[in-house]
Amino acid sequence: MAGEGQSGDARRTVAIVGAGLAGTSAALGFTDAGFDVTLYSDRDRESLRDKVPPTGVGVLFGKPREWDAEIIDDLYEVGNTTGISVRLHSGSGADRADVLEFNPDYGYVAQAVDLRLRADDRLGRFLDKGGRFEVTSVDTDRIDAIAGSHDLTLVATGKGGLSALFPVNESRTHYREPQRRLLQVTLTGLDHGPDTFAYRSSAGGDHSLFNLDSENGEIFVGPFLHKDAGATWSFIVFAKTDGAWAAKVDEVEDAASARQTILDIFTEYFPHDAPAIEKLQVIEADPVSWLKGAVTPTVRHAVATTRGGHTVAAIGDTAIAVDPVAGQGAANTLIQVAELVKAAKTHDGEFSTDWLEAEFEKHWQRRGWAAVEVTRLYLGDPDYATHLELSFPAAAVDTNVASALFGLLSDPNPLLTLGNRDDVLGFITAVSGEPADDVLGRFEPAGRFSSATESATAVS
Repeated sequence: MAGEGQSGDARRTVAIVGAGLAGTSAALGFTDAGFDVTLYSDRDRESLRDKVPPTGVGVLFGKPREWDAEIIDDLYEVGNTTGISVRLHSGSGADRADVLEFNPDYGYVAQAVDLRLRADDRLGRFLDKGGRFEVTSVDTDRIDAIAGSHDLTLVATGKGGLSALFPVNESRTHYREPQRRLLQVTLTGLDHGPDTFAYRSSAGGDHSLFNLDSENGEIFVGPFLHKDAGATWSFIVFAKTDGAWAAKVDEVEDAASARQTILDIFTEYFPHDAPAIEKLQVIEADPVSWLKGAVTPTVRHAVATTRGGHTVAAIGDTAIAVDPVAGQGAANTLIQVAELVKAAKTHDGEFSTDWLEAEFEKHWQRRGWAAVEVTRLYLGDPDYATHLELSFPAAAVDTNVASALFGLLSDPNPLLTLGNRDDVLGFITAVSGEPADDVLGRFEPAGRFSSATESATAVS
């Protein structure tokens, strides 16, 4: 085969469109597997690293890090966490109540690293190994030409109308509109040491925070490695579209207003934490350290045909887009890429539509389906009302249940076996080592949470 991107040797050629986490991971992985790879992006390297916001926190919870290690060695010591402090609040005004809390260790290590840094490190390795990086816009006409001159073409961006190549899989897509308004911002001013947030957990800065408000949404706060500022804290507000937070998110227009919105929400809804949050400030050197928007969770048919009849495949968010509330986006991407690289390396034939569809179906069964379902669980989908009704109170009184609940972020597949109330009760019994009814019978509302305004003595 001759044409765009062909080097003239016997190596099979791969084209990848999009230089975010999915694209750079695929570029590096396929290069290391012996392919001749060209990576296309509408932005140059400097712009990708320094002039656009991160597209998410990109936390890797546990097991996905094993797949990531197949692509690149772990370069980061900052942003690692071992557990999470969870608090649930309900009601408003005089009826507002502190409902439950739990502070489990994950049983694994989670890692939150600026996606711009992750992608840039992969891009650098790819270039060092002789990979080609072309800065150009790729539309539907150009993708046809690219696919016609490469053995395998992967799409890792929905820009330029390219997502329209891949029809929505209606049977696997549960929502037709966003379930949350999203606000992300990274702030600096507190270290990741044992005294930070020690009033919430004896682990201090080794644990992330997850605050849930029954009417308005959720907020995740986690230790983070910013590309320039290093040890920082990343926030994501998941605002229910019909709640009071959504309008606050919509009004954000820069990093300063993002920080103020975060502080306003904590002051009004989570006053126990507000004095600590107030110490955090914007990263002045990074005016694009924030992002707002919304995601419509969507599963697409991941293999398509261009106008000229050439096969292309979607990877990452282009194939499966999930709300970030359960931290499955980056994980799903890296697992798909790592497994596709391994399969392609040992495949001798053409990268046909049938072969690519079969590989995506393997990914769907391996991780994609479960990633979609655990995201629905954490979104409070009505299909999972029983799961939440039972598992959260059980987690509040039994550490093993709490760890197992967040173990689903590392490996969500066990959730697929919990179809009804009896299954969930059986799950609680199995992980707690005692009858589920006994566990649930010990639950009592929290009463009042410890506060940052009180003693700094750690609580567990």
